[in-house]
Amino acid sequence: MEYKTEEEFLRHYDSSKFEKLSVTSDILILSVSDRKETNYRKLSTKHFSVLLVKRSDFPFKNKWCLPGGFMGIEETSLESAKRILKRETNLENIYLEQLYTFDDINRDPRMRIMSVSYMALVDQNRLLNKLSEEASWFDMTILESDKEINITFDNGNETFTVVVGKTLRELTTDRYEFSVVKNEHLAFDHPLVITSGIERLKNKIEYTDIVFNMMPEYFTLGELQQVYEVILGRKLLDPAFRRIISSKVEKTEKVKTGGGHRPSVLFKYKVKK
Repeated sequence: MEYKTEEEFLRHYDSSKFEKLSVTSDILILSVSDRKETNYRKLSTKHFSVLLVKRSDFPFKNKWCLPGGFMGIEETSLESAKRILKRETNLENIYLEQLYTFDDINRDPRMRIMSVSYMALVDQNRLLNKLSEEASWFDMTILESDKEINITFDNGNETFTVVVGKTLRELTTDRYEFSVVKNEHLAFDHPLVITSGIERLKNKIEYTDIVFNMMPEYFTLGELQQVYEVILGRKLLDPAFRRIISSKVEKTEKVKTGGGHRPSVLFKYKVKK
């Protein structure tokens, strides 16, 4: 049948002949948190953390996953991500960026479902006790070699490790393709989402201001350096670190005291004009 107008075409259009596809938004919520030292003369230890939710139903019942949900028919993927973030953390207006679309054919045993993943960076001090009951922060210990990334998750009550393989995909850009080698505790393909988000953050932290979304309003340079180091997984020489952040922070009149330390000058993020 030949149509003369678009309106006529749409009146006769039959969408039932196409297979249905469902879409979810999954949110990788990352933070760097303090762990108090027993030696009061030392700085509090920083831990790189991710928010996980325990599934209460099949599939993957009782396994941990990233906060997520199905996208509403009248939502964009970003609107869906913001709704899920508000539901899980009660936070709004925080840093949120789209990561990747995960669309492996068999990533969900229920039906054909693709995930548009997002990464959120938060300061845990803003969360207080507003997490959903099923949610828990897990500290991550990351060990990386040329071929694998081992991530150990620990929330104080439960500890487990996933292993993700890495294959160099683009020699000129040093980009990798990831695959699950070992995973018994995370649902779906969420080890790949977590790994991809961590790599994205590591790649952006030195040339953008992204890290300040995880910082309180005021901080010492020592605290800021610890955050860089725990994300990058390596120690930074003081001169190199100062060069990285010299244009990103500004000194304040405030001073941090107590805890057995000499008073330390507090800095804040230097807002770009």
